[in-house]
Amino acid sequence: MNENQSDQEPDDKETPLDPAVTADLFREWRTPRFGRANPERMNNLVWEWLIRSRLDAYSATQKLSTSSALVAGPGWCFNRFGQSSTKLPDGRTVLIAGEHEDHYDPDFNIYNDVVVLHPDGKVDIFGYPVEVFPPTDFHTATQVGNLIIIIGCLGYPAQRKPGTTPIFVLNLAAFAISSVQTCGTPPGWIHQHEAILEKGEASILVMGGKLDRGGEATSLVENIDDWRLHLGDWRWERISERRWQRWDIVRQDRKPNHLWEIKQALWSRSVGWKKELHEQMEQLTQELGARPNLDLVDRLFSPPILHEQIPEANEECNVVRINVVGVVVRYVEDMHSIQMTVEGELPQATIETLTSDLCGKMAALENALFDMKQL
Repeated sequence: MNENQSDQEPDDKETPLDPAVTADLFREWRTPRFGRANPERMNNLVWEWLIRSRLDAYSATQKLSTSSALVAGPGWCFNRFGQSSTKLPDGRTVLIAGEHEDHYDPDFNIYNDVVVLHPDGKVDIFGYPVEVFPPTDFHTATQVGNLIIIIGCLGYPAQRKPGTTPIFVLNLAAFAISSVQTCGTPPGWIHQHEAILEKGEASILVMGGKLDRGGEATSLVENIDDWRLHLGDWRWERISERRWQRWDIVRQDRKPNHLWEIKQALWSRSVGWKKELHEQMEQLTQELGARPNLDLVDRLFSPPILHEQIPEANEECNVVRINVVGVVVRYVEDMHSIQMTVEGELPQATIETLTSDLCGKMAALENALFDMKQL
């Protein structure tokens, strides 16, 4: 079974401090570190308390009144994104790595540890040398017998190797980790994907997710194909090769867009928060050099051709689909770009209308020039 807990919420911020966790002990263990063996047991009172409380690094530092991350560097914590969680038949839960906060936060860190939660409340913490198991997040973890197969990773930009797919194996008997050299055609540097153990437990099907394809492009690209990892010989097999047309729409200056902030202002207007709306619009006007047209947001993914809106899928964020004469056109937005995918064949004139309409609307919203690149 494969599970990926990418959004773990901490417990109440008023979680009491463990009396055994003194300020001196906290300072000793506040900083993330790599293991020195494969594995190294790294249990300590500070980390066990943070695992049980799920406090974020900033809140833990405030409780202990110690130096902030701006002074002492990022703090260790168990409030993470992109962390996998695998429930074993004996009741134990194995949680692997993950990250805390985003890259711009002083407490940002990507971990390479393994934590085991026992049914009786006992906790095991294992660390690893970075050359054995690098910082890993947004991977999948699939149990196969006495092994957990770890597939993919986002990781720090410097550690990414576009065109390759990292595979690691966690041995549940000794909790040692080993890397795997694969053959065949891998999906590439993939993360946020789905991994399904297929019937017979001889292969794992990998679908969805995003790819870092390297090069000058800064945008992550959706993985639109399916891949199979054969466990007998660690061979990748490409299952599909969808020839969908895709475009990346980005600011010409390569700065992040302001869609999130503009939508926040639109929300404030819809609920009648006049003070918040005024402040948001003033800030946007200052940053964009012009007052954004909030009404344009509702028409952003409504091109001037005959189409139908497709209802949003469950648990999907920032994805909009429309139906154009039987072909799905999908828009995926993030802070760096909007990617448009045409999931089928459309006349060239229709495609030109779709791309130029989106590019023009974004340019108007942002008061900036936009580039449109085919992926």
